[in-house]
Amino acid sequence: MELLSMIGGTLWTAISYGVPFLFVLTVVVFIHELGHFQVARWCGVAIETFSIGFGRELVGWNDRHGTRWRIAAIPLGGYVKFEGDENAASKPAAGALDGLSADQRARNFHGQPVWKRAAIVVAGPVANFILAIAIFSVVFGLEGRQVTLPYVAGVIQGGVAEKAGIKAGDRIDAINGVAMESFNDLIRAVSGAAGDRLDIRIERDGRLIDIVAVPEQVAQQTSLGIQRRAMLGVRKSDLPEHQRHETFSPLGAVRAGIAQNNLIIEQTLAFFGRLFTGREHVDQISGIGRIAQASGETAKAGFVALVMWLGYISTSIGLLNLMPIPVLDGGHLVFYTLEAIRGRPLSERVQEYTFRFGLAIVLMLMIVANWNDVVHFASRAAG
Repeated sequence: MELLSMIGGTLWTAISYGVPFLFVLTVVVFIHELGHFQVARWCGVAIETFSIGFGRELVGWNDRHGTRWRIAAIPLGGYVKFEGDENAASKPAAGALDGLSADQRARNFHGQPVWKRAAIVVAGPVANFILAIAIFSVVFGLEGRQVTLPYVAGVIQGGVAEKAGIKAGDRIDAINGVAMESFNDLIRAVSGAAGDRLDIRIERDGRLIDIVAVPEQVAQQTSLGIQRRAMLGVRKSDLPEHQRHETFSPLGAVRAGIAQNNLIIEQTLAFFGRLFTGREHVDQISGIGRIAQASGETAKAGFVALVMWLGYISTSIGLLNLMPIPVLDGGHLVFYTLEAIRGRPLSERVQEYTFRFGLAIVLMLMIVANWNDVVHFASRAAG
């Protein structure tokens, strides 16, 4: 009975994590590929395949334009394959334009002017950003947003805040000259600043006091496992008078949605900046397992929370695809920029080697991310 109970618990965990994760990933991938697809259609490019997932086709049909729409067995991504592509990464087939008539060339992706190819490529990430902004805007417009004002309920004994002279009851007014409107503003200002000097202005008994603090990096348990974040060592207030519910007009909700999308982009870029300068640990990169775990944990908080998480993932996927790595959209944009400058594309040999290099980088990042997941779940299993 104990074995059956353990198996049942494992299956339920897999379902409770897997279903929300596949929902989030499928929507994000579909919108991303739909961006490529729609702009390609507007540009007159023939589209051979629109696939959700990789590998063996489970379900498929052809539309009136001859595009094969398919749902494949491995639901961890997707692609749009244009006429002239050698593979799903839109690598040009050798001699793709040789011997083509004017009409055939007009339908071939690689026969398009460089600006059209760039527009088609960038449309995927842009579609992800639009989806995220739409989600955030609708949720903010319908639900509003709960805000905790930046009051300090208490400080951790021996922590950075106590040493700097911050006390319970203080209000954090500004950090490095930037006004703190909420406790979340405080978290964002501090989280990427481990080891940095912060000029903090606090309000105490009606007086403004300037202090200096240097946040320390602290390991913290989150839905994505152990995350290292810079912290001051202050606790936020839960007093009713320090809570505020914000409501938005339709235009204000859109502005808030754009701001939320931009904030995710800024935080992600800051993370990679710290990673490449050695100020962040590579074990903070999450793979499929921990993202699925976070999706399942978020889903427990309700559908609105899951949809907001979908928006976060959509922005992240859009941004990651813009990284200047061959095989990703950003790598293609680098090729097209060089082509526009040179007046001709890079040679097939150069493109072949750079695609291989880009694929190696992507595979390496996937291995690192998923190894981090293995370590995370093994640690949890060990207690």
